[in-house]
Amino acid sequence: MVKGRGGSVSRAGRAAAAYRAYQEVSRPGSHGLGTRLKALPRMISGTMRGDYRALGKGKLALMGLGILYIISPVDVIPDFLALIGVADDFGVFLWLMTSLLGESGRYLDWERRKVVGEVV
Repeated sequence: MVKGRGGSVSRAGRAAAAYRAYQEVSRPGSHGLGTRLKALPRMISGTMRGDYRALGKGKLALMGLGILYIISPVDVIPDFLALIGVADDFGVFLWLMTSLLGESGRYLDWERRKVVGEVV
């Protein structure tokens, strides 16, 4: 079944992206989950200072809004509407985790290239 915006296609896309992020984190030789989580404060700080330009302040702001949406008691679709109310929060959570894991991996690669470039 193909639906428009917010339908099953976008949910399937978010789930597939989350699975790809999981595969990337668990791949041998890749930055692990703990390393990526520890890099988040440095990544945010580097983005805010303008040192790390690959993320952009706009996407960082969207991620912040995603966090606020998840923890906010006010929802677009109320949670008391059985599974539908929780599904929107879960969709935002999947997008947020996929974005954070992917971006933190790219940040760690950038950080490694920066250090190697400064040492040589």
